[in-house]
Amino acid sequence: MEKDQVLCCSSVVLEEVKKSPLSNGVDGSVPSASGVMGVANGAGPVYQERETWTRQMDFIMSCVGFAVGLGNVWRFPYLCVFLIPYLLIVFIALGQFMKAGSINVWNIAPLFKGLGFASMVIVFFCNTYYIMVLAWGFYYLIHSFRSELPWSSCGNPGNLTCAQLAAARSPIIEFWENKVLNISSGLDDPGTINWEMTLCLMAVWVLVYFCVWKGVKSTGKIVYFTATFPYVVLIILLVRGVTLPGAYDGIMYYIKPDWSKLQEAQVWIDAGTQIFFSYAIGLGALTALGSYNRFNNDCYKDAFVLALINSGTSFFAGFVVFSILGFMAAEQGVDISQVAESGPGLAFIAYPKAVSLMPVAPLWAALFFFMLLLLGLDSQFVGVEGFVTGILDLFPGQHNHRYRREIAVAVCCSLCFIIDISMVTQGGMYVFQLFDYYSASGMTLLWQTFWECIVVAWVYGADRFMDDVARMIGYRPFPWMKWCWSFITPCVCMGIFVFHLVNYKPLTYNTDYVYPWWGEAVGWCLALSSMLCIPVSIVYFLFRARGTFRERWDHLTTPVWSFHHLEFLSPDVKPSSIVDDNKVIIFESVM
Repeated sequence: MEKDQVLCCSSVVLEEVKKSPLSNGVDGSVPSASGVMGVANGAGPVYQERETWTRQMDFIMSCVGFAVGLGNVWRFPYLCVFLIPYLLIVFIALGQFMKAGSINVWNIAPLFKGLGFASMVIVFFCNTYYIMVLAWGFYYLIHSFRSELPWSSCGNPGNLTCAQLAAARSPIIEFWENKVLNISSGLDDPGTINWEMTLCLMAVWVLVYFCVWKGVKSTGKIVYFTATFPYVVLIILLVRGVTLPGAYDGIMYYIKPDWSKLQEAQVWIDAGTQIFFSYAIGLGALTALGSYNRFNNDCYKDAFVLALINSGTSFFAGFVVFSILGFMAAEQGVDISQVAESGPGLAFIAYPKAVSLMPVAPLWAALFFFMLLLLGLDSQFVGVEGFVTGILDLFPGQHNHRYRREIAVAVCCSLCFIIDISMVTQGGMYVFQLFDYYSASGMTLLWQTFWECIVVAWVYGADRFMDDVARMIGYRPFPWMKWCWSFITPCVCMGIFVFHLVNYKPLTYNTDYVYPWWGEAVGWCLALSSMLCIPVSIVYFLFRARGTFRERWDHLTTPVWSFHHLEFLSPDVKPSSIVDDNKVIIFESVM
């Protein structure tokens, strides 16, 4: 677009636009404009500039802090046999163009705005249960500041059977199940509330609130510490780990995958679900972070940087974890496969057991759990930020209270905390596992990502989106990206999704406890609460619109531009409407 190109505009009242059956709203009305317009004293529309990152590095560090989390330490190292599938899927990326949160970003095709609501449901569930891991880590961190670790020997509160030879149990497992979880017999036995854990949970939520309440200006600074210091701890732990006896065997176990595993469907299922969870694809939080970028930021380059850092961190963390596990296997005289675990078992059983065998054990325990806390905190920051951004974007002009962000963050944190109370009871671990297995990973993310690719590549148009990216970054991305959006990613997502359904097994805890039927029903309700947002919203919007089916489809898949798009529209693009709650502004590009 030439610099001397002039943008002129004329306004028409909302009622005039409503007369047209092809107005931009999903039900014949006019939608909002991604929170960029307002009305000043009824005098006309006023453009509200969106908050942006102070430095571009703030955005990079926030993305790193969100994507690089606990899964890089406890999931990828154990799933090292999935290295090849991981690398095959890792370069699948989607950009961000609408300068809006996870809901209004789907103004590119308003019929599919249910994708935004689905991602909001997923990230809300993720915010709710993910913070429990931080609370457990905080609890372990507090107990690390002792001359003798409470899980290193018998004779501590919570040790019920470890001293009885007939029913000998490890004091680490005793501490985890009897002291931390105080676990009950099953989901139908909630028991009492663990008040120590409740206080830890409250402390973590308060910390999250005061790191998020002022928006990206403050969050972008905090993540410089929370995203980088874990690397310092990982380096320290690696130096210590490789000097331990048995470390070499552990590392060799890590870097020599079992290639025969690649023939198993379950390997690809686990790899696919892990990569989508690790990169937060489908959660909408990275979209929210990208909405605070300047329009011409090179998001294409940022995507590759983020992928490199994420996978590099996972690969590096594997050396740290398996050097420690190799030491633990050597101390116990067993094969490393018997001590390698995934998930909370690695963080709260295997690793505490390993550090308890080291000299100056409290120091290494404190370092590890401090690292774990920081890895989880920055992911939690961005998760809450993504959810709040999506909510606030729904109310751009009205309710513009001075402290509306602070209030929104407080309501979000408080609601999540209330739900979390069910996870600090004696049956809380069973509730946590329901959320973890059904609500924000596996099938839900695969389903979400499949539809995102279909809408971008086939409804909005892959070539059209490539042009949009070129307008932002100044050059056209490699065509491989378009092929991924159009064919490879949707096929991979749907293939793994089908494999997941075919190989579905009832949820269990520690392979012994099988969830009751009503527990699984609750889990499926959690999953369907996000998955059904997409088809239900499509049917609803089509039903509410006017005209023939073709007319409804055409107008519901017509993008609704925001104010910032107009400078970058090509002269051949038809005039687009930008609206607020009271006025519609028609913009036209003229030479």
